[in-house]
Amino acid sequence: MRFHKDMLIYPYFVEKGKNITAPISSMPGINHFSPDTLVKDVEKGLKKGINKILLFGSGEEKTEEGKAAYKKDTVVAQAIKLLKKNFKDDIYVITDVCLCAYTSHGHCGIIKDGHVHNDFSVEAIAKMALTHAEAGADMVAPSDMMDGRVGVIRNLLDENNFEDTAIMSYSIKFASAYYGPFREAADSAPQFGDRKSYQMDFRNPNEAMKEAWLDEAEGADVLMIKPALAYLDVMNRLRANTNLPIACYNVSGEYSMVKAAVSKGWIDEKAVVMENMHAFVRAGAGLIITYHARDIVEKGW
Repeated sequence: MRFHKDMLIYPYFVEKGKNITAPISSMPGINHFSPDTLVKDVEKGLKKGINKILLFGSGEEKTEEGKAAYKKDTVVAQAIKLLKKNFKDDIYVITDVCLCAYTSHGHCGIIKDGHVHNDFSVEAIAKMALTHAEAGADMVAPSDMMDGRVGVIRNLLDENNFEDTAIMSYSIKFASAYYGPFREAADSAPQFGDRKSYQMDFRNPNEAMKEAWLDEAEGADVLMIKPALAYLDVMNRLRANTNLPIACYNVSGEYSMVKAAVSKGWIDEKAVVMENMHAFVRAGAGLIITYHARDIVEKGW
C-alpha cells in the first residue's frame, strides 16, 4: 500500500454562532469555525481533493450528564445539514461521538458516585450517534472508550433505519499525553482526575488487541488507533490480525510539535510530515486523520 491523498481525513472544530473563524493558539493553522464559515472552508478543501472530514462540536451548554450532546439542533447537526445541502455526496462527513465537550466535568461519560458509569454513558453516546445520523452523517466515530458502545450504537442505528451509517470506532485509544492542544480546541479537559480508567494503558498492547477485536465483533466498520506516531507497532500488529480497514489519528500534540519545531527552523516541515504519513501507511493504516491534510494537498506535498 502506498500513501495517497484519498487516505486523508481532515478534522474540524465547529462552534455555535455565525461568521466565526477563530485561530486555536496551540494548533497553528487550525481554527474554530461556525457552520457558515465551515462550509466555505470545506469548499476550498474539496477543490484540492479533501473529501473526508471529521467534525467536533464545541460551545454547547455543559451539564453534569452532557444532555446537549444529543439535542436535535446541536451545532454539529446544523453543520452536517448545511454541508450535505451544499455538497451532497461530494463530501463524506464523519462525526466524533463523545460527551467530553458537553459535560461540566469534562469526562467522556456520565459520573455516578464519583466514577464514570459505563452503561449510563453508553446510552447517552448512542443517542448522540443517532442524532448525527438523522442529520445526515455518513459515519459516526465513538471516541469515549466505554465498553460495549459500538454494539449499542449499531443496534440503535439499525432500529431507526440507519443501517448504512458506518461506525469508525476509536478502538485503541491510549491515555496519552499527546492530546493537550486538542483539549484546548474542544474545551474538554477533565475538571478532576484523569481518563485512565476508560482509556488504555500505553504499556499494554495485549489489551489494545482485545478491545479492537471486541469492537469488530460488535459491528465496527473501521478500527482506529490513537495516537499514531508512538504506536506504529500496535498499528502493525492490528493490521496482521484484522481484515477491517484501519484508521490512525495523527493527534494534536503530534501536529503541534512539528509546527513548533518548524517555527524555530529546526526541521524541514514537508520532509517530516511526509515521512510520518508514509510511516502510518507502512504500519498498516488505510485512513489517516491529520491536521496536516490541508498543507499536504494545498502545497502539493
